[in-house]
Amino acid sequence: MTRISFALILVGVLLNAVAQLALKAGVRDLGPIALQLEGSLPVATRVITTPAIWLGLACYGISVVVWVLALSRVDVSIAYPMLSIGYVVNAAAAWWLFGEALGPMRVLGICVIVFGVFLLYRS
Repeated sequence: MTRISFALILVGVLLNAVAQLALKAGVRDLGPIALQLEGSLPVATRVITTPAIWLGLACYGISVVVWVLALSRVDVSIAYPMLSIGYVVNAAAAWWLFGEALGPMRVLGICVIVFGVFLLYRS
């Protein structure tokens, strides 16, 4: 895999991670969203007027373009597993930004993911 290919994959993964974090930040401000028809219009209005939600959706859109560029250069059997880098980024960022738990088992799981990505990169 070339450096450009790896960079495209990494940028796509990071954009996807930022999208997840932005969506989480947006819904944190809104609170739990009930799945019921009654009262859904005010909730939908709050969702579509939340800037963090729009940031998340924009990052997803850009990440799709970057991902298509990456897939044009790399086998999907290599590129797709590299999406797991996003688990690492999101776990660390959620711990730092939102105070989410990051216990020993999660850290061990992250280490396994990092090792797996390293093996894929070297193949």
